[in-house]
Amino acid sequence: MTGRSLLLLSGPNLNLLGEREPEMYGTQTLDDLVAAARTRAAGRGLDLVHLQSNSEADLVEAVQAARGKHVGIVVNAGALTHYGWSLHDALATYDGVIIELHLTNPAARESWRHLSVLAPVARGTIAGVGAQGYELAIDAAATILEAT
Repeated sequence: MTGRSLLLLSGPNLNLLGEREPEMYGTQTLDDLVAAARTRAAGRGLDLVHLQSNSEADLVEAVQAARGKHVGIVVNAGALTHYGWSLHDALATYDGVIIELHLTNPAARESWRHLSVLAPVARGTIAGVGAQGYELAIDAAATILEAT
């Protein structure tokens, strides 16, 4: 343990990565993506804690518990990105770095995916670069933390 940690949150249906629409989301599993993110975090001097839940309430509780515990949150909220106002509100109370993450580019998809209710409380967004986005999101959070 390095003493500084990031929380990686994965929302609904991300547990099905690797088998759900692989032509859109790729063939890597969530475990594969988390392992890559964990390796990248360790290389940047950070520990990575991961939680996946299909329940918005679990994600809200994790954000609340992260206050004073984790220096940053990387969140791929899945479809909750577009309507998860309670997750937005929880993130708004968090004082660490928040990076929003998407495997695909929501702006290039269905119109209902164009609005992110999380973007206003995130420092930045990584989207549309597939599995590589997990490592890029860790790098973004780490770079912001190093500058502060």
